[in-house]
Amino acid sequence: MSVEKFDLQKVHAKFTESLVEEDDVYVDQYLEAFKELYKFFQLMGTVFGFVSSDVKEKVEILEKLRGKENADSFLTIRTMMQYEQESNLLNKKDYVSGSRTLLRLHRGLDFIQEFLKRLGELEGDGKTNGVCQAAYNDTLAQFHPWLIRKGATVAMYALPTRDQLLERVCMDVAGAMKLLPEMLSVTRNVYDRTQNLYTRYDLHGLP
Repeated sequence: MSVEKFDLQKVHAKFTESLVEEDDVYVDQYLEAFKELYKFFQLMGTVFGFVSSDVKEKVEILEKLRGKENADSFLTIRTMMQYEQESNLLNKKDYVSGSRTLLRLHRGLDFIQEFLKRLGELEGDGKTNGVCQAAYNDTLAQFHPWLIRKGATVAMYALPTRDQLLERVCMDVAGAMKLLPEMLSVTRNVYDRTQNLYTRYDLHGLP
């Protein structure tokens, strides 16, 4: 069964809808945007296995938390962190923490936004393996053991040119390139807000 093409417009729309107040992010819209990004990972095949392997699982965990009786506690990233911290749930045995789960997605978002940013700076016939490696080294690599880093580096050698990659994953390549700067701007806003919340609640070190 073929995977639907990646819709960059949907990522842009959902991340825009996720912004609430001056410093918070709605969880539902964040997850909708991430489910679209997951299509990008799938369309890239095994190349992005190092980042996509558990994205689906993490999204499903957070969706289940949003479906529980205390769903309002998980309405936004800030309310989730505050609730889990004040309820002493972060170190509770057998509790699957939303804050810990989201941290994995947050780190993956840092990689994908950095990769897409550098992708947009390439010429159409430019090779993407170098920019992918640089984006990975600057983001996710620091959280991965040597074996995964090595496997990721080897897989990246197979990446095609910019235009070949975009034709593989996007419905409308020209439209995607036109929208990319706006999409990256709102994605950076979402990332920065989330990063600041992890700092505020001192949760960057969650295992």
